[in-house]
Formats: sequence, C-alpha cells, structure tokens
Amino acid sequence: METDRVKVIIRCNVCGEKFVLRGRKERGSFDTGFKQCICSNSEDLHIEEYNAL
Repeated sequence: METDRVKVIIRCNVCGEKFVLRGRKERGSFDTGFKQCICSNSEDLHIEEYNAL
C-alpha cells in the first residue's frame, strides 16, 4: 500500500519552537520520525498538516 507524503508542522507547546518536516500520512496520523523537541519535550506537541497555497 502506497502512502501519501505530506509536509507537517510540529509546534512545541512548552518552548514555542516550530519544526516543518516531511512525513507520511498513515491511517489518520503522521509518521515523520520526530522524537522530541530541543527542550526535551516529547509529550506536549501540536501537530498539523501544512497546506501551502
């Protein structure tokens, strides 16, 4: 099964850092390989698909 590649924005709700990554959309979630923010936060993250016009 082929998965769609998408750009994803990950924002840390602790320090406010923003990451723009490419990943795969699988079963309603995103797989980017992202583990944790530079502030060591791995739980409190906001993840959304990036839609550039």
